[in-house]
Amino acid sequence: MSQQYATYPSLRGQTVLITGGAEGIGAASVENFWQQGSNVVFLDISEASARKLLDQLRTSHPENRAPLPKFLHCDVTDLDRLRACAEEVVAEHGAVDVLLNNAASAGARTRVPTEQVTPESWDADVNVNLRHQFFLTQAVLPGMKAKGKGSIINMGSITWRIPASGLPIYTLCKAAVVGMTRTHSKEFGKWGIRVNSVMPGAIATQRQIDEVLTPEYRAEVMAAQTIQRDLTPDEVARLILFLAADDSSAITGSSYVVDGGWVSDL
Repeated sequence: MSQQYATYPSLRGQTVLITGGAEGIGAASVENFWQQGSNVVFLDISEASARKLLDQLRTSHPENRAPLPKFLHCDVTDLDRLRACAEEVVAEHGAVDVLLNNAASAGARTRVPTEQVTPESWDADVNVNLRHQFFLTQAVLPGMKAKGKGSIINMGSITWRIPASGLPIYTLCKAAVVGMTRTHSKEFGKWGIRVNSVMPGAIATQRQIDEVLTPEYRAEVMAAQTIQRDLTPDEVARLILFLAADDSSAITGSSYVVDGGWVSDL
């Protein structure tokens, strides 16, 4: 890990479960937690992307002798498989210390106006962008309760605060993440479990670069951001580390924006 950034001793040896961990912000989080000495397990639907990430970690950090993060294949919309993955992690490690509910999709299929949304597309978007966060939280909760401690971090988005247009179900799911975060923080606080959310703006993941960050959209982003450059997945991951670590032990029920100044009044 670069000496430029913080090291969190409280994350060493902690079990961290990350959904959508093979690419983008999820992959940056997998790498950063692993570099902190955490026991990282990540779920993703793409085996190819997961293997590519593990190969990259192995070659780019030869100094890290810790076991590589563990990959479990999972479509987070399959709740039976999602629960089975959670049970496997708990069976191996005793409990999940940090849960990062990161998996989401705002691809071309999601980017349709309201008049084109169907009941089927509604269900598909809600299932991939919201439902799994609730049910995976439910699955890891007993272990956190037994330990009397835990950190749950839900990935939201600034789309509902801009507000964005053209992806209405994604946007409403990300607004719902804030409500779920606040409710769960109240429900779980008596067991020492903290729940927070992170709301990224336009983050230059490889998928965003390939599919979304056209010259026209980048110009729109730069017109809105205060910081005049692309934002990187690592910049989001470093906030996630802080919210997972004991350094943020008094913080719960909050939502943190990482958007280069796009949203200024939240």
